Amino acid sequence: MRKSFLPVFVLTALLFALGGLEAQEVNQAAYDNIITHYAARNNFTSGTISRGDIEKILAAGVRAPSASNRQPWHFTVVQNSALAGRIVRNMPDGNILIVISSSGDGRTNGPAILDCGLATESIYLAAQALGYGSRIYTGPMNTVNSQLKAELGLPGGYSAVALVRVGRVQRIDASSAASARKSLGDMVTYK
Repeated sequence: MRKSFLPVFVLTALLFALGGLEAQEVNQAAYDNIITHYAARNNFTSGTISRGDIEKILAAGVRAPSASNRQPWHFTVVQNSALAGRIVRNMPDGNILIVISSSGDGRTNGPAILDCGLATESIYLAAQALGYGSRIYTGPMNTVNSQLKAELGLPGGYSAVALVRVGRVQRIDASSAASARKSLGDMVTYK
């Protein structure tokens, strides 16, 4: 009985070890996506985004963490180029906007706003992981909330918190095109 146990144990340990290496590779890819992201500006181009990719991007938003797992967000996908162009200028055909909204006025519900921010970043990073350009906007929220809620079909009692533009982009060197960042030493304190 002991002789048959040893090969099973060794095989199981090997599978766990190999699984751990694979997980490290996957985690490295996720980390690389976070560290090398680039908020596209003027390099968006025309081209559609498949429904499947839109759903993958939205699934990342749904999976974002939230306080007490309340998931206070609602996502509105704006594919109508005329409507999208009223919110963000210079929208090439095929680019979409994903409006992230929450119950309340979009400014005073602190935990829900933070939760929506986490969902926003998940959407932003998922789009880039799928090879699209993405950019987060908060500037148009006053216009969206005061003039476009009904046209966008936001749920009753909800207000827009942020939006993510997703589209095809002309590839550029993201490292040299990205805005400069402060060093860790300037922004981190260890105690």
